[in-house]
Amino acid sequence: MVFQGLRTPSIRIGAVLALGLALAASVLSAPVASAISGGVESPAAYAFHGSLQRPDSPRPDGHVCGTTLIAPQWTLTAGHCARTEDQKLVGYPPDWKVRIGSTSVTSGGEVIEVEKFINHPAGVAGGGDIALLKLKTPAKSQPIAIAENSPAPGDATRIMGWGMTCDQMEPACFPDRQREADTVVQEKAACGEERIDDTEICVGSLDGTVGPTNMDSGGPAVVRAGDEWRLIGAVSGGSGGPDPYIYSDANAFRTWLADNMTEREPTLEGAVSLGNCSGSVVRANHSRPEDPALLLTNGHCVDGERPAPGSAVVDRPEQRDVTVLGEDGEPTTNLSTTTLTYATMTGTDVALYELNKTYAELAAEKVKVFALAGDPVGQADPIDLVSGGLGETWNCEIGGAAPELREEGYVQHNAVWYTEDCSPSSGASGSPLIDPHTEAVVGVHNTGNIFGEVCTANNPCEVDAAGNTTVHKFRKYGQQTAAIPACLAAGSKLDLSRPDCALTKPSA
Repeated sequence: MVFQGLRTPSIRIGAVLALGLALAASVLSAPVASAISGGVESPAAYAFHGSLQRPDSPRPDGHVCGTTLIAPQWTLTAGHCARTEDQKLVGYPPDWKVRIGSTSVTSGGEVIEVEKFINHPAGVAGGGDIALLKLKTPAKSQPIAIAENSPAPGDATRIMGWGMTCDQMEPACFPDRQREADTVVQEKAACGEERIDDTEICVGSLDGTVGPTNMDSGGPAVVRAGDEWRLIGAVSGGSGGPDPYIYSDANAFRTWLADNMTEREPTLEGAVSLGNCSGSVVRANHSRPEDPALLLTNGHCVDGERPAPGSAVVDRPEQRDVTVLGEDGEPTTNLSTTTLTYATMTGTDVALYELNKTYAELAAEKVKVFALAGDPVGQADPIDLVSGGLGETWNCEIGGAAPELREEGYVQHNAVWYTEDCSPSSGASGSPLIDPHTEAVVGVHNTGNIFGEVCTANNPCEVDAAGNTTVHKFRKYGQQTAAIPACLAAGSKLDLSRPDCALTKPSA
């Protein structure tokens, strides 16, 4: 089943090489691979194999890449196949769909809309040319399992797709029928040691005559396991010369795939109801059992006068009732604040209260206390947003960060915004953003743009490094909290004079 592959340039180029300006802007900027040309037409469909179809495709059938069903509601493809013009790692694309379980791009099988894409944060250059597509509804087709181990050189494999059959960007070069070929896994050196990562495998004939060509990016390489197929990789790229092709090693990403496909169900355990706001009981890694416990919320959630722009409030007596919830959302204990240890709305929007019990006393009452993470979050990092004030939880990902967030005369830096899965309403201010892997607090929810206004109350605006102002109606924001631990001293006291403490100080 030897077939002639369409050569790609000397570095990995886009999944849709020269596919027109719209898709080129979003996809071709990444160094990536192509698709399968030649071979033979598949005599029967593979239930797990699908065509990713986007409205910005230059093909009349909409096909841009291959994709593989690995769970009822999830398919795997190449990261560059899920690239968009705004370069988001996570997004909710309009009008993307997959056709699964057919030999034809235009008929048969089942067509399901794509709800969400998740790109691996390492990206193509970092050996992470892989992405997940979440489908709006589960597929009826049978998913394929990922091989238990990475393949070895010499292992027989089958590749398939709807790649271009000639070099011209013309309908005659766009096959409607799926094609396939049998080939082998090669030593990594055959793909060029300088081009291939540990998370990738080398597939195809040594002379390049059997391998993928343009527009089969993301398509599968599979191996036999008894009477079943197992997935070993997804097309990533080629050298453009007479060489085998690089595939992302599916087994190398097993943990990442599982983490992102698992439907999280965060509970309300440890969530705090604080008047009209929410909060959480937190500690630094160096906190001692005998230290007074600290409550984290927003600076704008304080009971008295809010901190002025450019300033902060420290050590202000403030007694407030605090209700800590259990896993079922019912109150587990009632506490009270004694002192507003710190509050600011400049640089960030946080407040820390000293509570009337120590960490040891809370531990004895089995009250959940969250650790404060010391590292910042990144785009596509998963978070759980837990609101004690509303009695609700959300799980989503970090969508990105705003270099500067402005609202009602206040300025905050490196505020994060969330993907659409997190859409808290009023009353969620002060809710912790929790890393689901470590259960540490990485941020605190503080605002959202409600009406689309510019930099007004409840309508924050973003300002980039060049000073350009943008407004994103309905976008929700949180403040990172990684800077707080560096400012905490023994006894849960705040020491703003510490060398590594970057929190805003009170104005003179």
